[in-house]
Amino acid sequence: MAPLETVVVDGKSLSQEIRGELAEEIRKLVEAGRRPPCLAVVLVGDNAASASYIKGKRRACARIGMESVERDLPGSASEADVLALVDELNRDDGVDGILVQLPLPAGVSAARVAFAIDPAKDVDGLHPVNAGRLLQGVPGLYACTPCGILEVLDRHGVELEGARAVVLGRSEIVGKPVSLLLLHRHATVTVCHSRTRDLPAVCREADVLVAAVGRPRLVQPDWVKPGAAVIDVGVNEVDGKLVGDVDFDGLLGVAGLLTPSRGGIGPMTISMLLRNTLQAYRERSGA
Repeated sequence: MAPLETVVVDGKSLSQEIRGELAEEIRKLVEAGRRPPCLAVVLVGDNAASASYIKGKRRACARIGMESVERDLPGSASEADVLALVDELNRDDGVDGILVQLPLPAGVSAARVAFAIDPAKDVDGLHPVNAGRLLQGVPGLYACTPCGILEVLDRHGVELEGARAVVLGRSEIVGKPVSLLLLHRHATVTVCHSRTRDLPAVCREADVLVAAVGRPRLVQPDWVKPGAAVIDVGVNEVDGKLVGDVDFDGLLGVAGLLTPSRGGIGPMTISMLLRNTLQAYRERSGA
């Protein structure tokens, strides 16, 4: 069989397109006399990578006309300190979205902190109320990376109704929510994990394959149906280089659509965070 022409997703370009749309919405709100949406980001400790991520989010907010505030706590902060700050932000009417940057220091439960965030401001989409809304298929704030995946598929015209979708990984952040989003779009969804039997054979049935397991280059070319849309969520370090959960080079000419491990889904995740913040703002203010 002759090699296919693989469309490699440019997540950066697609993200800029989405952020341009968000900026236009915010511009109209401000011109109508409303305040801009506001995202609050909480950083606990002095993790350099976390600080860099927050800087990127702050810059992304500024570029679309969205306000952002950063609240820092020392690494010695107790769980009670973090929960008290979250409660303060919950009660602040000028804050529309709250994001607590992970990882948190030892002794601070990420789950308890996530559950303390007002579901109406839960722009990460991790609160049980929003997870329940997703399960029921009713509007809510959904996890950012899964929303980014659906946006990539939609904007590239991938037909989901009736498609066979296979999701590798069952995490609360990606695997489970993206499987539900696909199910709500009338795909037939199989969720795979470490105990799935004959994983390559299951993957070969997929019209849409989402890899989110954190295992470098797990998905090989002979695992993929020719022409399938392959979404790589994995970011793994191998010999000082970042690689995904799929063999990117090997899948060129096999997959119909393919996301790179860098510049693919990552930029989309931040764009969906911004979109969730605008959604939270609209729902809270009635704008």
